[in-house]
Amino acid sequence: MPAAATAGRANAGGSSPQGRRRTGPPSPPPGAVRINGMLMPIDMSDELKGLNVGIDEKTQESLESTRRMLALCEESKEAGIRTLVMLDDQGEQLERVEGALDTINKDMKEAEDHLKGMEKCCGLCVLPWNKTDDFEKGSDYAKAWKKDDDGGVISDQPRITVGDPTMGPQGGYITKITNDDREGEMDENVQQVATMVGNLRNMAIDMSTEVSNQNRQLDRIHDKTQSNEVRVESANKRAKNLITK
Repeated sequence: MPAAATAGRANAGGSSPQGRRRTGPPSPPPGAVRINGMLMPIDMSDELKGLNVGIDEKTQESLESTRRMLALCEESKEAGIRTLVMLDDQGEQLERVEGALDTINKDMKEAEDHLKGMEKCCGLCVLPWNKTDDFEKGSDYAKAWKKDDDGGVISDQPRITVGDPTMGPQGGYITKITNDDREGEMDENVQQVATMVGNLRNMAIDMSTEVSNQNRQLDRIHDKTQSNEVRVESANKRAKNLITK
């Protein structure tokens, strides 16, 4: 048993420091030296080595910059989509409000017809300013209830376009100098940014159009509300006159 235990400990020690040793970057080939992860000839001048290191650092900084640009565009796109959805919901609410005002106007026309019939039955003199025909022919009524073709709420939003790979500079946005893989990623990132900026522009146009439509709709709602208030007040007075007679 002690021998078995000794063997077990020996096996456990099989993960010896040699087994757990981490392998670093491979040794540079003969005649080369590794500086900041870059292989350079040993006989290269220190000035040239410093220039290569600087180029590598600038390339990495440029890559990180394009990544940040892409992330910011993505955040802007998400914010734009949320804004368009909110505008869409707001437009639907305004449509419901305006629809309710239209229903009130229709109901008031029917109520005035009934009042007119009751006034005739009671032998009351129908005054000119109480006539519904005259009310509907007034300039305020025409302004409030004129036909509008603004178009309503946004549909099929958000509008996103797909970038055309044939568009843009020939040979890409990034000039290949070192043929580093990072240059390829930078070019791809800039292409995506260009496409997303185009999408953001389309979204901004949609927002502007919808906000303008809703502003005009708010003006109509204001005018229709005032018209309904005047019409309801007039009908209430006529009803009170009927009751007192």
